[in-house]
This record gives sequence, C-alpha cells and structure tokens, in this order.
Amino acid sequence: QVQLVESGGGLVQAGGSLRLSCAASGRTFRDFAMGWFRQAPGKEREFVVGISVNEGSTAYADSVKGRFTVSRDNAKNTIYLQMNSLKPADTAVYYCAASSVGPYNTRTYYLWNFWGQGTQVTVSS
Repeated sequence: QVQLVESGGGLVQAGGSLRLSCAASGRTFRDFAMGWFRQAPGKEREFVVGISVNEGSTAYADSVKGRFTVSRDNAKNTIYLQMNSLKPADTAVYYCAASSVGPYNTRTYYLWNFWGQGTQVTVSS
C-alpha cells in the first residue's frame, strides 16, 4: 500500500499560478510511476500528467502543455505540479495517483492503483 496526500490547492485568478504537492508514504516511492489527474463537476476524471520512476520521462495532456510542469523528489517521497497561466477551464479537483502496474503515460485511470483524496483548484475569470 501507498498513501498519497495532496496539498497546495486554492483559489487563484486567471493567469495566476499554484503549486500542488503530493506526499507519499508506505511502500517504496521509487516503485511507482506518479501522476496527476483532475475532475471538474459533471465531467470524467482526466489525465493531466505522468512522470516516470526515475524522472527521466514525462507526459502531459495537450490542454496543459507549456503551462504545467511536474517534478518528483525521490528523497522526499514527493511530487509537485507547478501550474502557471491558469485558466478557468483548469478548475477541478486535482488527484495525485501512483501506479505500480501501468506506464507513467497511461491515460487509463484504473491502471493507477493508488489515489490521494484530492485538492480543489478554482480559477476565477
């Protein structure tokens, strides 16, 4: 088992920035690909970004490319999501996810076998 706890969400104006963090505990952090998903009201959960175990590879949804940056600190068992140039369309609950079974770039949510509780990001226009 691995436990994931997100933090850093909040309310920001369009064009602003937020940095999300996800702290992991339990099994060895390096065993997992890590990622972020988001879910807006009335919509399905969607892939935002994935990062490989050794931080060598990342994959971003087209909607966030060039604006969001993911990183991981294996020594701190933490991943981060730096979100810049935020838009109202980015408003959602953001979930940290870990996968021991799927590749870091899989968009298939059921291949991510551990999830955090989510953190709300609201972008006002």
